Amino acid sequence: MILETERLYLREMNQTDFTSLCRILKDEETMYAYEGAFHDAEVQEWLDRQISRYQKWGFGLWAVILKETDEMIGQCGLTMQPWKDKELLEIGYLFERVYWHKGYAAEAAAACKKYAFEVLDADEVCSIIRDTNVASQKVAIKNGMTAADTWTKHYRGVDMPHQLYVVQK
Repeated sequence: MILETERLYLREMNQTDFTSLCRILKDEETMYAYEGAFHDAEVQEWLDRQISRYQKWGFGLWAVILKETDEMIGQCGLTMQPWKDKELLEIGYLFERVYWHKGYAAEAAAACKKYAFEVLDADEVCSIIRDTNVASQKVAIKNGMTAADTWTKHYRGVDMPHQLYVVQK
């Protein structure tokens, strides 16, 4: 276990989480900000990328486990993400749709912010969010972040405007 909150714990993902990850990444509605659902190979690439991040940095997107059921309901964690000409420490979160609007993303993201500041001794952490993803923007704002910049990313053949939300220690 990496982190624990009132209702959740976060741990590194592993291959046994593939099916749970598929429920998130293969859901068309959940993945609207990514221009559509992933297929099996893309889910595996996503999982492999997180495992590589754990090895490289000691962090990545972690499995979010609901204590009440011991079930993986989402992922939240810290990653290094490109933004214009630099890399930034980002809090990312993506949850299974049936668990939306219950405060889990905000709870996990707040724990990740605390981890970034207290364990990693970061001076600043951000969330990079597609301009159409209002729910994720609300989570960032609840996490004390403010919109600081905009940039258009090109992903899956689409230009996607994103906003940078930032909070400092």
